[in-house]
Amino acid sequence: MKKYILLLIFLIALSPTLPAQKAPTDANIIGHVIDEDGNHIPFATIAILGSAIGTTSDASGHFQLINLEPGTIVARAQFLGYKPKEQIIQVKLNQTLEVNFILQEDLLGLEEVVVTGDRNETNRTEATTLVNRLSPKLFKATQSITLSEGLDFCPGLRLENNCQNCGFTQVRMNGMEGRYAQILINSRPIFSGLAGVYGLELIPANMIDRVEVIRGGGSALYGSNAIAGTINIILNDPVKNTFEFGANSGVMGIGITGATPASDHSINANASLITEDSKSGLSLYGFSRWKQPFDANSDGFSELSLTQNTTFGTRLFHRFNTRSKLTADFFNIRENRRGGDQFDELPHLSGITEGVEHAVTTGAISFDQFFREKDRLSIFASGQQVIRDSYYGANQSLKDYGKTQDLAFSIGTQYNTFFKSGSLVAGLEHNGANLNDAKMGYQDLENIVINPDGSFEIPIISSRVVADQALHTTGFYAQYEHVWGRLNATAGLRYDHYTIIDHEREGSRKSGNVLSPRVTMKYDLLQYLQARISYSQGYRAPQIFDEDLHIETSGARRVSHINSPDLHQETSHSLMASLDFNHQIGKAQVGFLIEGFYTRLTDAFVNEISNPDESGVVIYRRVNADGGATVGGANLELTIVPSKKLYLKSGFTWQQSRYDEPQEFDEKRFFRTPNDYGYLMVDWKPNKKISFSTTANYTGKMLVPYFGPEAPNTKIGELRESGRFFDLGFKFGYTVVLNGSSVQFFAGLKNLFNSYQKDFDRGISRDPGYLYGPNNPRSVYAGLRFGNFLN
Repeated sequence: MKKYILLLIFLIALSPTLPAQKAPTDANIIGHVIDEDGNHIPFATIAILGSAIGTTSDASGHFQLINLEPGTIVARAQFLGYKPKEQIIQVKLNQTLEVNFILQEDLLGLEEVVVTGDRNETNRTEATTLVNRLSPKLFKATQSITLSEGLDFCPGLRLENNCQNCGFTQVRMNGMEGRYAQILINSRPIFSGLAGVYGLELIPANMIDRVEVIRGGGSALYGSNAIAGTINIILNDPVKNTFEFGANSGVMGIGITGATPASDHSINANASLITEDSKSGLSLYGFSRWKQPFDANSDGFSELSLTQNTTFGTRLFHRFNTRSKLTADFFNIRENRRGGDQFDELPHLSGITEGVEHAVTTGAISFDQFFREKDRLSIFASGQQVIRDSYYGANQSLKDYGKTQDLAFSIGTQYNTFFKSGSLVAGLEHNGANLNDAKMGYQDLENIVINPDGSFEIPIISSRVVADQALHTTGFYAQYEHVWGRLNATAGLRYDHYTIIDHEREGSRKSGNVLSPRVTMKYDLLQYLQARISYSQGYRAPQIFDEDLHIETSGARRVSHINSPDLHQETSHSLMASLDFNHQIGKAQVGFLIEGFYTRLTDAFVNEISNPDESGVVIYRRVNADGGATVGGANLELTIVPSKKLYLKSGFTWQQSRYDEPQEFDEKRFFRTPNDYGYLMVDWKPNKKISFSTTANYTGKMLVPYFGPEAPNTKIGELRESGRFFDLGFKFGYTVVLNGSSVQFFAGLKNLFNSYQKDFDRGISRDPGYLYGPNNPRSVYAGLRFGNFLN
């Protein structure tokens, strides 16, 4: 670890020495930001391009920038829901200029800034790679308390629960399992396999500024595991002086025969502070949740886990001068979750318990230095430590306590440079993860030794290490974009050298060198119609994955995942093509996207299933498939905004996923992967006080393996086909203004028709992996939000 710290120090040493604080210039800009109707826009962002200088308009829509460097500058004003506006300004010494901005509405969000596609800030219509953006507005309209709940409202994405006991979730992207998608935090790949087991449900929505989703191979920029795409979680940035407090209370399982309703309560708080000169800022956020276990069929065993989550964090920045900026992040998540039965007992006194206690600590620091007009050098380091105490056991077992520790980090540098008709981004980074997974010691009560004198001895089984893996990847990437009139073309290449060592197994060292290219092109057929096409190559290294750190448990069967010693990397080739239409038709703004995707997997990872041993343990051994696999289909997205008051967005995916050769159950089709699924969201605000939202999710049929007691042969199980589901929800809100602040009261209903799995397995011998369809039953909720900037 020391050598990576030294590398960071060396990189920072390469950056220019920070200049001393300059004397005041008294060169100032004042003004206001208004919309086309003359209404002032509060908390709009005003930034000087090519510098670290910026501010926000106040509650009345006015702003000031003081002590600027004299010369020609470009100032940009922007606000969510409006198109950015730029002005060229000649700043002069000892003069104050008035500069006003009039912003035009952008109800389709076409001008929103994204960073994930090309590792460079650009708006959606200009990006050669399509980027979908999930905003706080969407999380609030869909009543998504955590990140996981909002991911269903993006084309090609579908969240699923994979364990009836503990609630192990994953997000499928374009039909591929969660381990094919790279989760980023502020563009850094520190979301490890251990964090990924439950991580999508760990992250509260109120700490998120936005989520950027790219479908299709991203290994050329982001390395291993970005085969299906990337999900970039951008945390809240301090940009204005605001505060907000929220509380939510709900009940799951309302009006369901045979179910035991369960409560779900949460509170959250956010605050953001900016100094008067806008040189420093701080954002704070906190979250707490208490969710009871839900039993859908009154068999005494939970279908949804007990969850207790407490999160707090901060993000801060400081501008040393007009051309440099330091940003730091920190957050800590403490979560306790448990599924099974007898929740008032210790885990080893229950029939079944799958329970974990998480302590997740994440920190990051980055330094940005501008050169020339807009060139930027970034130096960064991020790290995440996960400590997990677990119990995956049944039948009062003492031997199933575990402790897992994981430290993931990313360190590197990146340079963005701009030319007259193009731009180049290049970077060097080292990503690492050190994982230690251990079984804890216990008293072996099954083998008590009785001595001749009547005394007895209880054998003590010592703790043992199950896995001690170190993964290190050093990567260099470069991507160049060039513009020829209507045509934008981007070519990128990444070189990775990875090393994987399991210190518990001799000869387990694996390494590889991988070149991952990507080529994308965008052509403006019309001003409002863009065509895009791309090719990318990706890979997955043969490391420990999230499902390896979860043990599916019942009274009759335990499932563990391991890698075959002969497992080698999986490679992908992806093609994507799309047409993106965005235009005003009458008074309505309309957006329509059709996107085709095709991915070819070679040496695909599949499972070989062993027969249960005498203890009921089944090993899923990950091997490379004979032949490969193919995933292909189409995503559709429709957005209609007839007016400021009404917003409609929908998406639909049709796809097929098949292996070349038959796998489990002599089947070529991917399991738990419907051929069709989609979503709908309608947000209506008839006036400033009232809001009404409707949301819906459709899930098509899928193949689901079953190994429970009702199978003809529990050793080999059977393959079942699920039905279709339609999850419909409503939300109503009413806002009251109080002396510059607002209070919003809201209430709603999720899964109105209780379109929910009806054949959950029952009892201690159930198959906890037999789970499909919507993640929650019919639920009601109510709550409030209080703050000075409710959007």
